[in-house]
Amino acid sequence: MTEKTPASVDAAEEKIGAEGVSDVPLGHNERDLTGVVGKIIFFACVFYTGLHLYALNISPIETWTFRIIHVAGGLVVGFALIAAYTLDRQKEPQPLNAIQWAAMLPIALAMLFAAGGITFAWMSREWMGEMPPAWLLQQVAWSLALSTGAAIIAGWVWKAGGNKRIFWGDLVLMVAAVVVAAYLIFVLQRWRFAAGTPMVSQTDFLVALAGVMLIMELTRRVAGLALIIITGVFLAYAFAGPYLPGILEHRGYSMERFFTYIYTDNGILGPTTAVSSTYIILFITFAAFLQASRVGDYFVNFAFAAAGRARGGPAKVAVFASGLMGMINGTSAGNVVATGSLTIPLMKKVGYHPRSAGGIEAAASTGGQIVPPIMGAGAFIMAEITGIPYTEIAVAALIPAALYFLSIYLMVDLEARREGMSGLSKDQLPVFSKMVKQIYLFLPIIILISTLFMGYSVIRAGTLAMISAAVVSWLTPHRMGIRQLLDALSLGTRMAIPLIAVCACAGIIVGVISLTGVGARFASMLLGIADASQLLALFFAMCISILLGMGMPTTAAYAVAASVVAPGLQQIGIPPLVAHFFVFYYAVLSAITPPVALAGYAAAAISGTDPLKTAVTSFKFGLAAFIVPFMFFYSPALLMDGTWNEILGVVITAAIGIYLLAASIQGWFIKGHLNGVQRAILLVAAISMIAGGLMTDAIGVGLSAVVLFWQLNTAKKANVA
Repeated sequence: MTEKTPASVDAAEEKIGAEGVSDVPLGHNERDLTGVVGKIIFFACVFYTGLHLYALNISPIETWTFRIIHVAGGLVVGFALIAAYTLDRQKEPQPLNAIQWAAMLPIALAMLFAAGGITFAWMSREWMGEMPPAWLLQQVAWSLALSTGAAIIAGWVWKAGGNKRIFWGDLVLMVAAVVVAAYLIFVLQRWRFAAGTPMVSQTDFLVALAGVMLIMELTRRVAGLALIIITGVFLAYAFAGPYLPGILEHRGYSMERFFTYIYTDNGILGPTTAVSSTYIILFITFAAFLQASRVGDYFVNFAFAAAGRARGGPAKVAVFASGLMGMINGTSAGNVVATGSLTIPLMKKVGYHPRSAGGIEAAASTGGQIVPPIMGAGAFIMAEITGIPYTEIAVAALIPAALYFLSIYLMVDLEARREGMSGLSKDQLPVFSKMVKQIYLFLPIIILISTLFMGYSVIRAGTLAMISAAVVSWLTPHRMGIRQLLDALSLGTRMAIPLIAVCACAGIIVGVISLTGVGARFASMLLGIADASQLLALFFAMCISILLGMGMPTTAAYAVAASVVAPGLQQIGIPPLVAHFFVFYYAVLSAITPPVALAGYAAAAISGTDPLKTAVTSFKFGLAAFIVPFMFFYSPALLMDGTWNEILGVVITAAIGIYLLAASIQGWFIKGHLNGVQRAILLVAAISMIAGGLMTDAIGVGLSAVVLFWQLNTAKKANVA
């Protein structure tokens, strides 16, 4: 077959290079605040990130207080920056009409009363040594809850405020977040022991209810309705338990007990917020420092220089660049936007169908979430939940990540061979020798890895890596001075807001699971299924993990699945590391699993194709990766659990199996096209190789040999003819 000559190989065309890949674009509903308000929010973001770095490295803050401040600060900045709807950036702000004034005045006055009341309570106790009257806090709670609910509804009803101005309802919500935090810290000693018990008061319930409403509303704005719907189902389950059959039944809980329980370290202030207030904010800020020093641009240019000339070059660049960017980007969809805006148009130029281009980028960007050392935020939650050292998790992730990207690479390469595609011309690409001379830009990643394995804490290692990113920038044209450092700190908060909201919202679900015991019931059900077939139990666990993760960011998807599914897998005898990696892998893959595939939808927006069809295509390109978690179960050596001989043997057979599976899916093997029967034989061979064991490996090799000889014989007959 003759190779297609891409339009991109025209020597007259400009040189290809990444510039601005590290920039974080404004979200569809993110405000671009300027002037005095913009400066206030900018320095609020700087202070928020700086406070976390100070508390993590210099002077720790009491745990519950720190987490309450963490959530409240995220809510304040989040409501300032994120509108309740998609913004029309061309539309000028409209003055308030009479109806809005009539709604705003009582809502704002009620919130001001709540803020004034909690301020007086603090002053009365700290300065005058007297506790405030009981009626005051009761009125504060009622004013807080009612005005919070009304302000949220106002944001849905009136699309006012514009791109450059904060909507009055969001100002009310910002104050509400501060009041909730101030109340919780004010009664913290009692809250620790009373929350979730019959001793709580209606005042406590109303404050907790306001806090839950704020978290769910911000989560809706940053992550969409999918997570909110799932959270709503769990909230309904908490009260509908007495009326449900079978394993779903529980005795039910009062509103006061339930909502106060949710706002403890069993729920919102639990493992998910523990991770977002430490590891996530630290490594997101590290990513912000890397982006401010333009290391992200270098990652993509390095990938272009290394793989751009290969067959189907831009697609292979997407695979490499997305893996590299995944180390500094916490979301699959964000990774698609960062690298896909450059790679998808180039893939289309060399001959990939727009849908394939979007699918490849989505599948590759999703894999960035499992690339050590950062692996998105899910790895930190895994360390928090399991107690397994983070370094062990990062090491265990090496082979699965390599197998994932091998599967994507093979799918891309085989499609390029089948379609006769070529790569990009040398004169279009960054010069590889020049890129190698800038290899020092990988130094922050190297320092992070080396300090972790030298025994430094994750916090200290991340801080040193962050400092090194600033130092490395002095060797580039993008030298970081005081202004750039402040920009990076502010950017860290901006990037962290979605994950902070999502982690807090996931904490609500975790709290419901903990309170109702549904996780333990699900574990017993898995145990019953495993009595019939462990493979069936694993398949069921896979489906639940993907279902829980659909439409949710990786962090929330894993946190929820780890609470529901992982304990059941451990009860059927699977080691904790294997069980949690199984769940984590499918939580990541939910981003490319139709019908709700966030990464696929983001890629479709860039490639200009149908979102659902692009999601299906991304699922096809990542299909081989869906087999990998089952390999953990049959071959724990893939997670570095075994001797070096065992690990090497399993890696080789797994790699061959993934190649056979990719060949079956793409319909192209060593010697050319495959017919339907040959593809079916290779599919059986691939599954045999992946299953592990000498007998199954022998079957896989034998079947693939049959297909190869079949191809050779067919080619020989064709030549004779």
